[in-house]
Amino acid sequence: MLRSIVLTLIVAGMAQAAPAAAAGVKVAVVAPVEGPFALLGKQIIDGASFQASDRGSEIVVIPETCDAAGADALTKALLAAGAEAAIGFLCTESLEATLPALAEANIPAITLSVRSDILMEDVLKKNWPLFRLAPSGKAESASIVAAITALWKDKPIALIDDGTIHSRELVESVRSALSEIGLTPVFTDAYRPAQEQQVSLVRRLVKSGATHVFTGGDRQDAAVIARDAQEEGASLTLLGGDTLNAADVSVPLADGVLALTLPDAAQSAEGKPVADAMRAAGIEPEGYVLPAFGAMSLLEQAKDQAEKDEKPLVEALLKGPYQTVLGPIAFDAGHERADNSYRLMQWQAGRFVPVADPAGAQ
Repeated sequence: MLRSIVLTLIVAGMAQAAPAAAAGVKVAVVAPVEGPFALLGKQIIDGASFQASDRGSEIVVIPETCDAAGADALTKALLAAGAEAAIGFLCTESLEATLPALAEANIPAITLSVRSDILMEDVLKKNWPLFRLAPSGKAESASIVAAITALWKDKPIALIDDGTIHSRELVESVRSALSEIGLTPVFTDAYRPAQEQQVSLVRRLVKSGATHVFTGGDRQDAAVIARDAQEEGASLTLLGGDTLNAADVSVPLADGVLALTLPDAAQSAEGKPVADAMRAAGIEPEGYVLPAFGAMSLLEQAKDQAEKDEKPLVEALLKGPYQTVLGPIAFDAGHERADNSYRLMQWQAGRFVPVADPAGAQ
């Protein structure tokens, strides 16, 4: 009971709604319950359901198969749930299948993970009620360019990718943006990913004169490059994108590696009290747990605003910002987060920490 009271006060404070907390809302939680993504689905369900009933909210779990063959069943289940909104959606296929029906029913959906920019273009063209908590690919690229411009403008820069579509497109986007402001890398290359060593790549980087390297590759490759650079005695400052925020595979990431990624909400002033309450209840606030909880809080506050304004929930979602465990959230006209949530982080002692002094990242 004490835990319930404490958390209710936390959420009421975040909502900034006096004298009571935000209104309860019935939400369809679309998430995998079996298969390879079941663990991620459980994180979404745990986060959405945590204390929902104590705040007057209700969730209805709708299994997500991420399979086009199950699109009709998913759409029917969503409409039959009687929900006022839907959250989750790990897969683009699920959204593409259900959004036309959700638009017709005027039911807003919030995706926690899908980052397709093409999908969001369709959202605007077709007036679909989709909002995205996950940052866009454009936001990631913009953050990387801003960091390089601010910190490495006078440094010999290298841009490398691992040949995959995501990595290649991200690096090309960064290269193009830097070119527009007159910054030309001294070295660009595509390396072969998932190798046990990258000594030849490190030697080519050193030979080019590059001292600061942006990689569009994943965490394992970045860890191998950082290790081999250290063993070769090469002084390379390594920066990566959000893919670096993952678990170690076979080589631990070296201290000092930089990444433009999302801060751990469980360590923030807004998120830590909720994360502590979750741990006390046996729920580890990892992955999608806190984003799902934040989406529920966001919808509760938006419903409260909708009732005050006598407007649809879709319109209220555009009226933020609303205070959540992820910080204040507002959506722009494109249904994207109005703020860029990427931050410059540095790997230290087993976790990414904010770079308090940007000069230290040089």
